[in-house]
Amino acid sequence: MEFPIFKTKIPGKTKKFDLTDPVQASEYFEDKAGEEIAKIKKYLQKNTFVAYLLGKKNAGKGTYSKIFADIFGKDKVGHISVGDVVRAVDLEMADPQKKKELIEFLKKNYRGYYSLEEILKSQENRGTQKLLPTEYILALLKREISKLGRKALFIDGLPRTLDQVSYSLFFRELIGFRDDPDFFILIQIPEAVIDARIKSRVVCPKCQTPRNLKLLITKEVIYDEKEGKFYLLCDNPECQKARMVPKEGDELGIEPIRDRLVSDGQLIQQAFQLYGVPKVLLRNSVPVNQAKEMVDDYEITPEFVLEHIGGGKVKVSQKPWVVKDDQGVDSYSLLPQPVALSMIKQIAEILEL
Repeated sequence: MEFPIFKTKIPGKTKKFDLTDPVQASEYFEDKAGEEIAKIKKYLQKNTFVAYLLGKKNAGKGTYSKIFADIFGKDKVGHISVGDVVRAVDLEMADPQKKKELIEFLKKNYRGYYSLEEILKSQENRGTQKLLPTEYILALLKREISKLGRKALFIDGLPRTLDQVSYSLFFRELIGFRDDPDFFILIQIPEAVIDARIKSRVVCPKCQTPRNLKLLITKEVIYDEKEGKFYLLCDNPECQKARMVPKEGDELGIEPIRDRLVSDGQLIQQAFQLYGVPKVLLRNSVPVNQAKEMVDDYEITPEFVLEHIGGGKVKVSQKPWVVKDDQGVDSYSLLPQPVALSMIKQIAEILEL
């Protein structure tokens, strides 16, 4: 299963944009998808939709939905992460009043084969690999959606397993939702990209801001000659140039989550094969030998190359980041914006705008 390459390069458009700059990124979307953006904005004035995000862990689901919401307005677009919803319940369970309110809601809205007592016990002790019942998840989602009001929705985390695919097909009816168009957004990303993102990521020990030694550096980089390591210094003035460090276990890359990546891949495959459900196909990479025709050079993810030049000082240079895709083909990884651009254009087509 190989997703098609979406061509973002438009003949005759030669302007280059710095996609790390929010103002220029906004101009980029207007330049390349102004017509589709205008149509979707008009559509969202009176209508909504439900989009199910399916991609491997760390594929960028939250990033793409955030870009969409930034363009079309958070008053029109909502993003619901099933994982975040479930984790928020942990806090409610610790508050007697909120726990009581939760139980009252579930008594009215939950229908399933497990008792509420069993489910709440699973919620409190879900350190095991056993997933919470789908019917319980649907009840929590119904409550979360009622808080958001009338918005287009990006659902991240449903379906989570193969047997939940059928639930997502009838999601609107199951929760008594409005009659919105719904569709899958399937994301294809090379595992080499996920692996490198994990192995190279670092975080500030004070403010927890994440960065990446290879892909997203800070303004100041140093080299510790004694340790023989490069360090990013946090940009937050309050952290007083704290050294950013990797999280424990990140050196293993994707190995700890390999089983999850396999199951995610199976989900994407099954959703891809479904008939009668519109699909947005997002692809994070483009083969090197096709890149010149399909994308602009500034849409390619840059790799930061760090070179120690003595005295702890570091020279920083950039080059296009080349990775092997899952078929072993040399490919460029794309920045989030061109992938989101293809999403916007495909959504406009699905909505028949």
